Amino acid sequence: MNRFALALIAAWALVSVAQAKVIAVNPGPDAQEAIQIALLDAKPGDMVQLAPGRYDLTDGLSLDINDVTVKGAGTEATVLSFKGQKGAGEGLLITSDRVTVRDLAVEDSRGDGIKSKGADEISFINLRVEWTGGPNEKNGAYGVYPVASTNVLIDRVTVKGASDAGIYVGQSKNIIVKNSRAEFNVAGIEIENSINADVFDNVATHNAGGILVFDLPNLPQMGGNSTRLFRNQTVDNDTPNFAPKGNIVASVPTGTGIMIMANRNIHVFDNTISGNQTAGVMVVSYNQPFTDKNYNPLPRDIVVRDNRIGKNGWDPKFDGGSMIAKQLGGSLPPVLWDGIVRFEGLPDVAQVRFSDGPVLNLNLPAPGQVDKAKPTIAKSVGDAKIAEPAAVVLPKRQADLAL
Repeated sequence: MNRFALALIAAWALVSVAQAKVIAVNPGPDAQEAIQIALLDAKPGDMVQLAPGRYDLTDGLSLDINDVTVKGAGTEATVLSFKGQKGAGEGLLITSDRVTVRDLAVEDSRGDGIKSKGADEISFINLRVEWTGGPNEKNGAYGVYPVASTNVLIDRVTVKGASDAGIYVGQSKNIIVKNSRAEFNVAGIEIENSINADVFDNVATHNAGGILVFDLPNLPQMGGNSTRLFRNQTVDNDTPNFAPKGNIVASVPTGTGIMIMANRNIHVFDNTISGNQTAGVMVVSYNQPFTDKNYNPLPRDIVVRDNRIGKNGWDPKFDGGSMIAKQLGGSLPPVLWDGIVRFEGLPDVAQVRFSDGPVLNLNLPAPGQVDKAKPTIAKSVGDAKIAEPAAVVLPKRQADLAL
């Protein structure tokens, strides 16, 4: 590239920076229109600044402009209330790249709280998403919900009351979820059908299930792999499962600390796991019928090591769990594995390394056949050498946001 072309690019960049502006919005009777117009009028580089106050909204909001920041004055100061929302959609839907949403709250949306779809470099910073009536199957499914997105940053986010998952990342790549809190949801934090995720320094408490890593069939992106869960607290997950019938998370037993299902290369270490009545850690196969020939229902290359595990498993809430607990003296060991290493028609052999014993191996003959369990307990299970995924690295712009 010659000097003239470089000079033109530099000049364009300076003009773009100079033209970037702050679009201020204040609460009031016209808040719905004012916010949406600001999101429509924003140009790349602009900030939509929401002043302190309560914004009573009757419809969802959307943003499809790249390089925009939506910023409030704090999670208790700037509140977007969707209690009067007439439609069933999201509170805020984002379909553009390099967007940051920060320092505000979303309450009582009919659908998901804040959703991004097909976005790159999407950042959720210092947010609160809450259904203020508490757990209810009529609440929106997801609090913060990036799907089919790349380079996802979720930092200092609190979600309460989601009828599926509080913090949910689906079919995405290159993900960091940190310093966040999920409580009174069905699932606290869920990574589903996603690749390369670091989930750390979070608290998942008083959910039905604390942290889930799933892979499901018949989705545009499958083969979820390479997730690290570390330095999290998944404690006292005791809220009865209130997911609508038919949802996959409706099958998550109340009192599950960490659950891994049908995913690959998952490393669970340096977490505090206690107060979960079903199990501290569950590693299981997908047990529903499926026709997707590309799907592998087995969890493979799973490592559970060096965690701080307290009391768990005293009242398991899955079919057959109480019977197995009774056989074992009244409670389940902290780590539970269904024990399936092969699936008919697939060449893979499930490798595991569980050193946080004792470990309960159900030795099931096929997914879901708990009635045919032949439980055994060992101090540790498996010694496979499974390399830990590399740390997730986000683009510099997002790394600077996370400081």
